[in-house]
Amino acid sequence: MANDCEMSSMKIKKTILIFATLLLTSSGTFAAKMAMPVDVPASYETECASCHMAYPPALLSEQSWKNVMSGLSKHFGTDAGVDAKTQIEITNWLVKNATTRQKYIETAPENRITKTSWFIRKHDEVKPDVWKRASIKSPANCGACHIDAAKGIFSESKIKIPLK
Repeated sequence: MANDCEMSSMKIKKTILIFATLLLTSSGTFAAKMAMPVDVPASYETECASCHMAYPPALLSEQSWKNVMSGLSKHFGTDAGVDAKTQIEITNWLVKNATTRQKYIETAPENRITKTSWFIRKHDEVKPDVWKRASIKSPANCGACHIDAAKGIFSESKIKIPLK
C-alpha cells in the first residue's frame, strides 16, 4: 500500500512538472511566433505591405485594427485610403485574426503596435539611439532586427541588431 501511495505521488508530481513545462514554453512560443494566417487577402499584401511590413494581425486587438482601418486617410502621416470594398475586406480579415491573448488585447495607444505596453516591455533594453540608426529608422521596422519578422517569427534568439 505504501508503494502505491508513493507511485501515485510520483505520477502527480510528474504530471504537474509536464504541465508547468508546457505552460511556460507555450507562452514564450506565442510571443516569439505569430505566423501570418493562411487566408491573407491579396489586398492586404498589395495595399498594406507595399509601404511597410505586413504585420501579423495577432499583434493587435480587434479594436486596435478597427481604429487603424478607420483612419486610413491619416495613416501615420500618409493618406493610405483604399476603396470601400477593399477597406471592408482588409478590416474584416484583421479583426477575424486579431489577438485573443489577454496580454496583447489592449487598445494600442495612437493605433501603434510600438506604443503597446507589451511592445515597450519587450524592447525596454533598446536605447533610443538604436531606433535612429539608418538601417532601422523606427521601432516599427521589425525586420531590421528580427531576421524572420516577415514570417511572423520574433524570437529573441533570432535577433541581429544592425550596427549602423
